[in-house]
Amino acid sequence: MKVIFLKDVKGKGKKGEIKNVADGYAQNFLLKQGLAVEASNANVSSLNAQKKKKEQEAVEELEQMKHLKDELEKLTVEILAKSGEGGRLFGSVTSKQIADELKKTYNIKLDKRKLDLPDGIRALGFTNVPVKLHPEVTATVKVHVKEQ
Repeated sequence: MKVIFLKDVKGKGKKGEIKNVADGYAQNFLLKQGLAVEASNANVSSLNAQKKKKEQEAVEELEQMKHLKDELEKLTVEILAKSGEGGRLFGSVTSKQIADELKKTYNIKLDKRKLDLPDGIRALGFTNVPVKLHPEVTATVKVHVKEQ
């Protein structure tokens, strides 16, 4: 019996695949558990429609991220911090502080985990911080740390 998998089934198939399995296995396990549906013409066409919709959404998301990249690269985020001699900061500027400042000043909501800042900024001045918006899109935000 040909079935369309609705969920990943270990050793049998992944979600969205159409495979031929034993009739008893399909009727007694896959269909009853809701892991698969029979591969009728209607079900196959709905699967194809879902795949097209997902592809379209992925293209739209990529375009949105490219637009956001253009916006971010024009901006300079200014953060005030206490510093000692030689421009060294007491503590450091973290990705959370940068994300909060972007939200507060420019109303751009970014997850702090998207900012690629492993150690934080520990000195006054300008720093370029890479931002991974999408697997294919990486932007750079200028961060200016000023003395408080």
